[in-house]
Amino acid sequence: MAISVNDLELPGLDVVGVERAVALTEVANARRRHWLARTPLGYMVTTYEDAVSVLRDRRFHSALSLLPDMAGLTNGDDDFLSRRRRSILSMEGDEHARLRRLVAPAFTPASAERLRPFMAEVMTGLVSAVADRGSAELVSEICEPYPVPVICELLGAPKEDWRLFSDWATDIFRIFNQNIVGDLPLIMKATAELDEYVRAMVERRRRQPADDLLSDLIAIEEAGDRLSTDELVMLAEAVLMAGTDTTRNQLACALALLTEHPDQWARLGEEPGLVARAVEETMRFLGAVRATGRMASEDIEYRGVLFPTGTIVAVSLAGANRDPSVFEAPDTYDIGAERATQQLTFGSGIHHCLGAALARAELQEALPLLAQRLPRLRIEGSVEWKPATFGIWGPARLPARWE
Repeated sequence: MAISVNDLELPGLDVVGVERAVALTEVANARRRHWLARTPLGYMVTTYEDAVSVLRDRRFHSALSLLPDMAGLTNGDDDFLSRRRRSILSMEGDEHARLRRLVAPAFTPASAERLRPFMAEVMTGLVSAVADRGSAELVSEICEPYPVPVICELLGAPKEDWRLFSDWATDIFRIFNQNIVGDLPLIMKATAELDEYVRAMVERRRRQPADDLLSDLIAIEEAGDRLSTDELVMLAEAVLMAGTDTTRNQLACALALLTEHPDQWARLGEEPGLVARAVEETMRFLGAVRATGRMASEDIEYRGVLFPTGTIVAVSLAGANRDPSVFEAPDTYDIGAERATQQLTFGSGIHHCLGAALARAELQEALPLLAQRLPRLRIEGSVEWKPATFGIWGPARLPARWE
């Protein structure tokens, strides 16, 4: 007979707002006692195998749609709440499966490969602007400007609108910063402006298709099933959100980490063929997405534990990525390591990051070029990190020098 999770003797764990090294230590300590820990909001999965199982169990729904309610938004914010529930990032069931099935062909590794020359062109331009100077603030001058042109090129937006997309992505992603009530006017303004912009783009692409993602999505048809305009707008917003803030934070995390390991920075410059392993190892060791939330959509029995309907279960992606039961020497960072187990920063299951191939390609194009053009890269002073409460997290400032 299953034991209710509420009746288990579990270690307590509260890592919201806690500095990353301390948080990792606390998760590791909890993992030695049990695969679950009790948190202020519910429970947290601390082991790799159980993280994968929970993420792949479709009875555990994404908790993203709960963020506004948890933040205290009311029915007066109906438009915002309904938008969040319609997003592919929070959808569940048949509706979500249908959308994933329809759009998956547009997000294959092959589709990301087409953009690699453009990615290299964008990064070359950013690096060339600072290389001879010998110093730069890497977040604002390299990391933040990099993914926006790529997403705009992917969607088919003109170059003169790149700044708009960057600002919209920054403001919309405030939903993850645990201050939704205070940030709601900015979030709503950015969402409305993006909605209007993309609707106009959709109408233009319906009349005159081009070689871009939006045209591909409009052309998709499966047994007479097509994407509506509302669905196209929602997907474009999801691509902007998931493809901009995550990538620029992950690139900044990679640079901060590699400056702590100058031997590996030099090795990457000398052996660019290692970059695929380097990207996976960097995301395992220091991921920009450290956890994800799930909610029991029904009474769920798993491993002899009953999770009552509505139970919130967080999955520690950062903790799973350091689980010694599946990763050898998990606290050692080695860009040459050939690890048999896949890192979980992209998630797993039905909500596995749709743009994972694109993000991998962007990081793989950027890092070797940076390592070659910025030799002996080092931080000048110290890294300034974003608040630990941020859901998509990384350095706020990376003042650096090189030779």
